[in-house]
Amino acid sequence: MTEQQPQSHPESQRFERGTDGPKVIVAGVDGSDSSLRAAAYASGLARRQNALLALVYVQPVMSAGAALGAPVADTTGEIAESLVAEIRAAAERVRGIWDVRWEFHTFRGDPYSGLVTAADELKADAVVVGASESAGHRIIGSVAVRLVKAGRWPVTVVP
Repeated sequence: MTEQQPQSHPESQRFERGTDGPKVIVAGVDGSDSSLRAAAYASGLARRQNALLALVYVQPVMSAGAALGAPVADTTGEIAESLVAEIRAAAERVRGIWDVRWEFHTFRGDPYSGLVTAADELKADAVVVGASESAGHRIIGSVAVRLVKAGRWPVTVVP
């Protein structure tokens, strides 16, 4: 029996998910306790795999009627700035113990669509999110469940 060597095809130069472990791990953060636990968990994964940790905050877009007079863009921008400050402080606390390469990204839209866009654009190998803290998600489905059902990345849901 002879063994054939795989031939090099132009397709082999394409992006391939999860080849030798994750290269990019996307973690959704929104300031909730579960999302911050998800970010901490994803940080550990990224450290052990020497992967890039992409922390993603999706700024909600509200219709003009729903926002009547409320400066929504300013508020979501402040949340994003607060999250970056909190993440930087956490990274500073563990500096010298271990380092993680990380980036912070913001996208606009609903959380599910924003995370899908982020994972696609960043060529994520894995997505980590916190478990939903909303009772309403039992009816319409949580972001985590929708990501799992999409079946495009391994998804870890952190309680």
